[in-house]
Amino acid sequence: MDGSRINENPELCRTIGKWQVLFYGLGSMLGAGVYVLIGKAAGILGNAVWLAFAAAMVAALTTGLSYASVGSRYPKAGGAAYVTQRAYRLGWLGYAVGISVMMSGLTSMATGSLAIAANLAAYGGLAIPEKIIAIVLVMMLGSVIYRGIRESMWANMFCTFVEVAGLLFIIGVGIRFWGGVNLLEVPDSAVGTGLAGISMVVILQGAVLTFFSFIGFEDILNVSEEVKDPRKAIPFGLVGAMIGATVIYMAVAITAVSVLPWRELAASPAPLMEVAKRAAPWFSGIGPVYLFITLFSIGNTALLNYLMGSRLLYGMSRQGLLPAVLGKVHPVRRTPHVAIAVLFVIVVCLILVGGVKQLAEATSLLLLSVFVVVNVALVILKRRRGEASGGFEIPMAVPVIGASVCLLLIVSRIHGAVTSTDKSLHTAPLVAGAVIAASIVLFHVLKPRRIGTATESDEV
Repeated sequence: MDGSRINENPELCRTIGKWQVLFYGLGSMLGAGVYVLIGKAAGILGNAVWLAFAAAMVAALTTGLSYASVGSRYPKAGGAAYVTQRAYRLGWLGYAVGISVMMSGLTSMATGSLAIAANLAAYGGLAIPEKIIAIVLVMMLGSVIYRGIRESMWANMFCTFVEVAGLLFIIGVGIRFWGGVNLLEVPDSAVGTGLAGISMVVILQGAVLTFFSFIGFEDILNVSEEVKDPRKAIPFGLVGAMIGATVIYMAVAITAVSVLPWRELAASPAPLMEVAKRAAPWFSGIGPVYLFITLFSIGNTALLNYLMGSRLLYGMSRQGLLPAVLGKVHPVRRTPHVAIAVLFVIVVCLILVGGVKQLAEATSLLLLSVFVVVNVALVILKRRRGEASGGFEIPMAVPVIGASVCLLLIVSRIHGAVTSTDKSLHTAPLVAGAVIAASIVLFHVLKPRRIGTATESDEV
């Protein structure tokens, strides 16, 4: 084949297999947050904390199945933005969805990089300003993503292995404690007439908290244009990652309450660290080891968010929602190099300006809103005549339930913020609303070119 012809209009290269998709999803979900989340959930459900993860998985899986179906139908970079535009045929809505997803990734990158920098400065003795360290870290991640999707996937698989190894270690040293406690013992406030004498309202509260430990599966859509046989690989990887994460989460939860009384677990600032120390007293150097694992977990999340963001900008550019230059692909590396560079500049600005914490807290609401839109979009597309079916079709009830669950979580979080006397809780809904409103205004100001993807073919 003539090399000059290959480079005339380069596109992303399909090199990701189904197991790499699975590790991508697993790495996105298994973040450092679970190390703290266990304690918070134990404070609500006591020894029955594992029920919160089970309920959250059921809730998350409905949306996860919708995303798997969407990915098998339309393997396009830009993911949610593409599907939204195709279903609703409203440019401003697709734009708002894309910006919301991108903001979630950017804030996660900025906060994660600053967290790693703070740890390196505190424990590594680096006499360098934390913001400089954070910027260097983002530059390193960008260089990996620029090199290619294959290199990015290998880096993700290594980091995911480190994350999983840390959680499996806790399960391994603590499994001998299984069976020593009543796994249905709950705080007095959780007693009720629901499942096994536990209040369903309290189980729902725990599920709302642990639901966010599953967020990350949605990022798979943004790399679907680089997946081999996406009709089969995306459903396999996405659903497999969610099931794998659930098994690990539930096993860790059971281990944690078996080793450490749930009251101590809830009171500890580093609950899983305490569990590891109690279950493996012979491991004197466990503190630095878990610091190492935490850094890799945060770094992996930042890597995947950078990867997701670059493909999202590329995909939105190809839809006409963003300037065409962001859709350029490097002729040799086969990566969206312009989008990668633009994201680097934006994240550096966020790091230098600071104050991203409030924006980060609003991203969960933004993502839940996107989940509602995508679930409803799948319903519209399934009902529309002429839409080709995918390699993974689901009953109509699944996206309906998924949209309802996510809407319930949004209402629950907003209601909690409105009724709370803590004014800091009011910030997240306001910031989320401001991001959505600003993206809609920006769309009408920039007036992107007419979008033609709503009816184009999606043959793979």
